[in-house]
Amino acid sequence: MVSAPYSSLPALRWDLFCRVVDNLGDIGVCWRLSADLAARGQQVRLWIDQPGPLRWMAPGALEGQVPGVQVQHWHDPLSAHALADWVPGDVWVETFGCDPAAECMARLAEQLTQGGPTPVWINLEYLSAEGYVERCHRLPSLVNQDPLRGLTKWFFYPGFTGSTGGLLREPDLLARQAAFHRPAWLQSQQLPLGTARHISLFCYEPPVLGKVMQAAAQEGPGCHWLVTPGRAAQAVAALSKHPASLHPLPALTQHDFDHLLWASDLNCVRGEDSLVRALWAGQPFVWHIYPQHDNAHHAKLDAFLDWLDAPASLRHFHHQWNGMVPAAGPVWPGWGVVDGWRTCVQAARARLLAQDDLSSQLLGFVAKKR
Repeated sequence: MVSAPYSSLPALRWDLFCRVVDNLGDIGVCWRLSADLAARGQQVRLWIDQPGPLRWMAPGALEGQVPGVQVQHWHDPLSAHALADWVPGDVWVETFGCDPAAECMARLAEQLTQGGPTPVWINLEYLSAEGYVERCHRLPSLVNQDPLRGLTKWFFYPGFTGSTGGLLREPDLLARQAAFHRPAWLQSQQLPLGTARHISLFCYEPPVLGKVMQAAAQEGPGCHWLVTPGRAAQAVAALSKHPASLHPLPALTQHDFDHLLWASDLNCVRGEDSLVRALWAGQPFVWHIYPQHDNAHHAKLDAFLDWLDAPASLRHFHHQWNGMVPAAGPVWPGWGVVDGWRTCVQAARARLLAQDDLSSQLLGFVAKKR
């Protein structure tokens, strides 16, 4: 737990390193973290190899219009111009196992030979509910490659329990949620109101997507599918049959993506960042976990469902949505069942709200290590 509120901590310089692998979840997490740290008085340089998506994800980010955050295009190799006035920060955060830029490590080594300070070096890992997270969180690891051999980096694991690093949660999140006006937002996006349900679709290629769409369309007043661009839109386009009530969405800012989840009756999310935002939304959701070729994601999904205390219907739907079991018989459970999942999600949300968030824990950890 954090021993002091983040407002009492000094302003530090943070270098946060991000390599975009695929599907933009990594840049989503890294931007939210950068912006959250900056909002708490920190100075953040975000080194990222594919900064382009920030133009729509966080307008103004690339132009330096977000106070406290400077985005650096991480070219390989970094030019002398990029490092002309750069001094290694007080804190280094390498995200998702990426090493910092080689040129930055060389500059730090030079600084250390001149008696300069050593940054607190953090390896911010992937999110998981598996047991190893609590065991490995905050463990040290010696750097074994030159020119910084012998320095210590610290594993920092986001997670769902009090023995992990917590989840990203901005201090104003609950206030923004309380002030959110669903009809006004739907109208601002030219999306329909009325009695039909709204389902947000942000997914990979669920094998049962067609069956779910057809069955949900036939129940009660029907539903509107709010389809995000990219792989979700491509998955819908590949179906031979789909309901008529499809609403393709533009690329949304991170704040508007939150609004989408708050406005929907069921959220289909994927990856890491949107899972966390679905938990904060408190609405029923299904998580399309990132598939791995050796099916290691099956255990990861079940560990999350165990933590969630998911009822049997929600667990089974997750297994079908992720292709872990054959889709035998009806897949869509009906809105009566789906609405019942809200109790489970909101209980999990309440547990998370009682824990320290990721940024607060990082700030407290860094303060102790300095």
